[in-house]
Amino acid sequence: MNIRIGNGYDIHCLVPDRPLILGGVNIPHELGLLGHSDADVLTHAIMDAMLGALSLGDIGHYFPPTDPKWKGADSLVLLEQVNQLILDKGWEIGNIDSVIVAERPKLKPHIHQMRDRLSDVLKVNPDQIGVKATTNEKLGPVGREEGIAAYAVVLLVLK
Repeated sequence: MNIRIGNGYDIHCLVPDRPLILGGVNIPHELGLLGHSDADVLTHAIMDAMLGALSLGDIGHYFPPTDPKWKGADSLVLLEQVNQLILDKGWEIGNIDSVIVAERPKLKPHIHQMRDRLSDVLKVNPDQIGVKATTNEKLGPVGREEGIAAYAVVLLVLK
């Protein structure tokens, strides 16, 4: 088989006094995501999808929240490491499709910058990365603005 598909999901709580980082972009907002690293749910979902496509586990296996080495880590640095693992195994990204679920802030003005940051780190064309944003229509913890979630699907192709 010369293609593999993986999906990923992540969610983190919104809290005061933390930056809101999505796709490696610091987004102005009064709340940020709580996590051991920078809590970038979009990048985490993409990494999990990449790892899942090759049955390599999840990001917690490689970057456990119990390890102080990853405290405050830039998720783009972690993404670069996951990408290198994929490349070393003879695979490369065909495309990524993702969606961020958040009531606020409005993410549309930041989507292109997210795609650019992600494509730079992954060394792919921006048109190989889809980033969308939606709300949860006020339903559930995301709808109540308690957190932000992201979903990602990755197609890997054999080099």
